[in-house]
Amino acid sequence: MNPLLDFSGLPRFAEFKSEHVAPAIERLLAENRGLVDDLRKQGAVPDWDNFIAPLDDANERLRRAWGQVAHMNAVMNSPQLRDAYNATLPLITQYFSELAQDEALYRKYKMLRASDKFQHLTVAHRKVIDNELRDFRLGGAELSSDEKTRFKQIVEKLARLSSKFNDNLLDATNAFELIVTDRNRLAGIPDDALEAAADAAGQGWKFTLHMPSYLPVMQYAQNRELREQLYHAYVTRAAEFGKPEWDNTAIIVDILRLRREQSRMLGLNSFAELSLQPKMAESPQQVLDFLEELAKRARPYAQRDLAELREFAARQLGLENLQPWDVAYASERLRVERYAFSDQEVKQYFPEQQVLLGMFGVVEALYGLQISPDEAPRWHDDVRFFSIRNRDGELVGQFYLDLFARPSKRGGAWMDDAITRRRKKSGVQTPVAYLNCNFTAPLSGKPALFTHDEVITLFHEFGHGLHHLLTQVEVLGVSGINGVEWDAVELPSQFMENFCW
Repeated sequence: MNPLLDFSGLPRFAEFKSEHVAPAIERLLAENRGLVDDLRKQGAVPDWDNFIAPLDDANERLRRAWGQVAHMNAVMNSPQLRDAYNATLPLITQYFSELAQDEALYRKYKMLRASDKFQHLTVAHRKVIDNELRDFRLGGAELSSDEKTRFKQIVEKLARLSSKFNDNLLDATNAFELIVTDRNRLAGIPDDALEAAADAAGQGWKFTLHMPSYLPVMQYAQNRELREQLYHAYVTRAAEFGKPEWDNTAIIVDILRLRREQSRMLGLNSFAELSLQPKMAESPQQVLDFLEELAKRARPYAQRDLAELREFAARQLGLENLQPWDVAYASERLRVERYAFSDQEVKQYFPEQQVLLGMFGVVEALYGLQISPDEAPRWHDDVRFFSIRNRDGELVGQFYLDLFARPSKRGGAWMDDAITRRRKKSGVQTPVAYLNCNFTAPLSGKPALFTHDEVITLFHEFGHGLHHLLTQVEVLGVSGINGVEWDAVELPSQFMENFCW
């Protein structure tokens, strides 16, 4: 059986192959379109059970299957998987565009919203229906036939451009490497970073633009030319200065142009207005006013800090003209002089296992939970899997933890949902999350050591994970992070950051 079509439990990552993608997605799309056709023709007055629930079930299966594909494309990218992903992405985008523009479905949602049945639904169910009506409008359901065709083209083109942008960025990042053979050029770089660079090089020391390799050079390398070389390579990735096939310049212009056209077709003045439709902020001007007020309050302190850094760099480091590639290095040297500690020293207090025990201990104390290692099919040997149980020993949620950088993994840190909590006839579905970071992998026989910034990042992403995993809501469309205003999603993650201090 195609593992992408098995929804009985956890994803079967150990069996996942790129050739599974197209057959699974095409089959699910065909089944979903058949269901949608039946729902359109349905004569019964629409209610939750006969109309929304079947559509929810079908779309959840599709999203779970596609979610595994998108996740693997982000963490285990390969030419074969990338081709399968990019070949199938237009089919997914087309389906959801068609759904958002389906006038018959839109009418049924409006009928349900206006009926007496709506008032007897729970708050969660009513919220789902209101969100769907909003998304129909934003998806172009009220446009003319010709406008719908163009709107669909825009949505599909934006999806392709976004995927190509990410592919170019990953390829440009992976393509750069700097081999240093003169040990004198590496003065100041910590021993663990040099050991990792030596292991990667075979001969000499290899440095890349992945964060575990890039950051130690920017923060500690005494050789200014080396810092400048890596800085320029990093900030010009996927730009006009590299390979033309990786240049994202035209892609950015196309995305901006299409977003503007999309927004105006919906009667909005800008993409900023469209972006804010499902968010808490009420208008672009409100956002700008907030940012300007924040800048007004923060700027004097930033200017003071920069003046102090410039004075220190000139006096102590001989850097009369502080450049961007000097800032992290000068800041670290100033910290050592002023406070007699460095990030490198602080790392010794944050080995991976101790950090996880501390973070889990905080969560267990706050919420009365128990977090323990568990077993599940994984996509890489570095991945760990955990279960969360309440005081009564009942399973609350599960999560994968993929902490370390590798060439096949996109940069940054993020949480994503694998399975969402919801109530089904068989009982409550256990939520499952992915937690992904790009920290320095442990060297042979040694534990991974995290900087304090990395600890904050981990707590932040775990906050998102807890939002998804500890939800009490049992309606799919508003369970966990679903249906939450996107500028409110950051609250649980930033709350967790406080415990890092």
